[in-house]
Amino acid sequence: MKTLLVSTVLLLAPLAAHAACSAQDFAIQDFKPALNNTGISTRIALRGELANHCTSAAAAQIRVEIKDASGKVLESKQAWPAGTSNIAPGDKVDFDLGRMFRFRPGMESFTASVVDVRTW
Repeated sequence: MKTLLVSTVLLLAPLAAHAACSAQDFAIQDFKPALNNTGISTRIALRGELANHCTSAAAAQIRVEIKDASGKVLESKQAWPAGTSNIAPGDKVDFDLGRMFRFRPGMESFTASVVDVRTW
C-alpha cells in the first residue's frame, strides 16, 4: 500500500508543479505592432516582451489576433516565444511574431494574449 501511495505521489508531482503557474502569471509588455512598407511589400512587426511573474520557471504560449475595423478576426495564430525553454521567475523574453503573418488590406488592430502555460 505504501508503494502505491509513493508511486501515485511521484506520478502526480509534475502535474502539481505545472498547476503552480497559470496564464495570469505571465504578462505581455511593450507590445508594439507595426506595418513596415518596403516599397514592394508590407511587412508586419509584432514585437514585445513576455514576462514570467510566477514563482517557478515555466513557458507561456501567446495568441495574436489581427482584426478588421469592425472587430472581425481576420487571422489568429499561436506561438511559444521562448520555444521549448522555460522562462525563469522574474525574467523576460523578447519576441517578434510578425513573420507568422502576411499583410492583407483591412488589418486594423492587433492583440496579443497569453493562452497556455507549460513547464518543459
